[in-house]
Amino acid sequence: MNIDREEFISWMERIQDRFDMLDKKIDRMNNVRNCLEGEQLLDNQDLLMITKLSLRTLQRFRSSGKLPYINKSGKCLYRASDVHRLIRKIL
Repeated sequence: MNIDREEFISWMERIQDRFDMLDKKIDRMNNVRNCLEGEQLLDNQDLLMITKLSLRTLQRFRSSGKLPYINKSGKCLYRASDVHRLIRKIL
């Protein structure tokens, strides 16, 4: 069974279109997962990289109530606005 070049190119274009659709869908899912009510959420790793704080200091801010957080499936998530507010307060 042989296929001609034009048919092969046609199939490859269809496959590429499907990959592009999946890529866009994955991007949308990632953006939705990292947002709550339209606001960006950060996890511990994001916050540690941004602020250069230690994990213990971050835990201390959570325990003292200085940094509000959301516990979802054992993972701490922080609203970007709360993080900005904390940074302004510290500096």
